[in-house]
Amino acid sequence: MMYALTIQGTKIGRRSKILNGLPIRFFSNNGDDQSKEKPKTLKKVTAMSLASKKRQNMKITMVTAYDYPSALHVDRAGIDILLVGDSCAMVELGYPTTQPITLEEMLHHCKAVSRGASRSLLVGDMPLGSYEINDDEALRNAYKFLKEACMDAVKIEGGGIKRAKTVKKIVDGGVAVLGHVGLTPQAISVIGGFRAQGRTAVKARSILDDALRLQDAGAFGVVLECVPAPVATAITETLEIPTIGIGAGPGTSGQVLVYHDLLGMLSHPHHKQFVPKFCKQYANVGQNIMKGLEDFKREVEDLSFPGEKYSPYKMSLDEEAAFKELLGTDVEERKQKLEEVSKRLKSADEYETLGLYGKGS
Repeated sequence: MMYALTIQGTKIGRRSKILNGLPIRFFSNNGDDQSKEKPKTLKKVTAMSLASKKRQNMKITMVTAYDYPSALHVDRAGIDILLVGDSCAMVELGYPTTQPITLEEMLHHCKAVSRGASRSLLVGDMPLGSYEINDDEALRNAYKFLKEACMDAVKIEGGGIKRAKTVKKIVDGGVAVLGHVGLTPQAISVIGGFRAQGRTAVKARSILDDALRLQDAGAFGVVLECVPAPVATAITETLEIPTIGIGAGPGTSGQVLVYHDLLGMLSHPHHKQFVPKFCKQYANVGQNIMKGLEDFKREVEDLSFPGEKYSPYKMSLDEEAAFKELLGTDVEERKQKLEEVSKRLKSADEYETLGLYGKGS
């Protein structure tokens, strides 16, 4: 319904557009005018908003991803924290552990992720060797994650006295830090491999003490990896800051999984031995990827792709005729060159087949 407007005793009909040379805007109650509300934009996640979520008993979500396309999906899904983890070494680069990845490689992946995500809190994982030598170097490298890779925070493994001192140095330098205790993959050379932590009372208490030290040092949250659920719950109830669990039961402030693991991205049987027991698979994308690749291979080989449908660029009949006429001007010369190249490549094929020490070598 459109309302008429009355100004100084003069009724302006719904079709009227001008009053004393001034345009009149009409308003309606049917929701189709220019005052219609715009879609709400989700606010940027911050360390403060995560702390608020814990106080309100609202669960926090975190996903580990390593590139631009993944970041787009994670951000659009409304995930609170996007961690660019050093597990990139294993998932993306094919290493058997997280230890080989370099600071430069981590920054490379962080840069890609930052271009794809705008809402999620972006956390860059500081790799082995980038923060242990001394606190000044740790702070310099932490700055690189913010200044060069556009991260919002960094993550550091360990909660001992020395590590807490490093965290405090970084936080005092203006960089937010997410702590990480329990299983710390960068330290597998010391702890003896990827294995659960805190399974005895003494070790469980030690992990709690580590988490408390990180909180006192200024960390905005702590990842609890591969610890028994009662231990993770006790730590979560003790801390003011949020805890993010991975293989630590339901009692933490939030949960994290790796993008590729939770989506079933990799279908090769060899990969299954690297998927942790705590990982729930929410999709089977890897099988669909494999099917797509196999279908592409088959259609190329049987000539059904690209076909007419996927060959959209055409020449006019006149131009096509002119092109054929041009081809006819040097047909013999091109045929001779083709024979020469074919002969040379055939000789190379025979050499490769023969090998250095004869057939089959």
